[in-house]
Amino acid sequence: MKCPHCGEPDSRVIDTRSTGDGIRRRRECTTCGRRFTTYEQVAASLLIIKNNGRREPYDRQKLMHGILVACAKRPIPQVAIEAMVDDIEEELARMGRSEIKSSVVGSLVLEHLRKLDPMAYIRFAMVYLDMKNLEVLQDHISRMLASS
Repeated sequence: MKCPHCGEPDSRVIDTRSTGDGIRRRRECTTCGRRFTTYEQVAASLLIIKNNGRREPYDRQKLMHGILVACAKRPIPQVAIEAMVDDIEEELARMGRSEIKSSVVGSLVLEHLRKLDPMAYIRFAMVYLDMKNLEVLQDHISRMLASS
């Protein structure tokens, strides 16, 4: 594992802990002495079925990117976003299926964003629910406020 600080390939493991779906390791670089954390996750062979019927492998980075765009310039810590992605992945794994529709993933993201930050939720919903005009957006916000 390369040190993110100096780039040297040698490091030693200081601490290892289980994180439910993977392993967290604290490491120390043998060259510069700085510490860093690495995460190991079980590779899942989950396929996402897109709306057009095409199938593609699940990509954590793609999910993270979509959420980060919705959360841009919001006071949401990166740790909270990563925890949300971990929760979504755990829910997908509990479903026990090898193929899941993208609409299921999108609904899970909306559910988690609604709890985390209403503005990020609206940003994601505008794209995910394909809101074409202000009236549709206003109606959605009104329903959201009424159910709170």
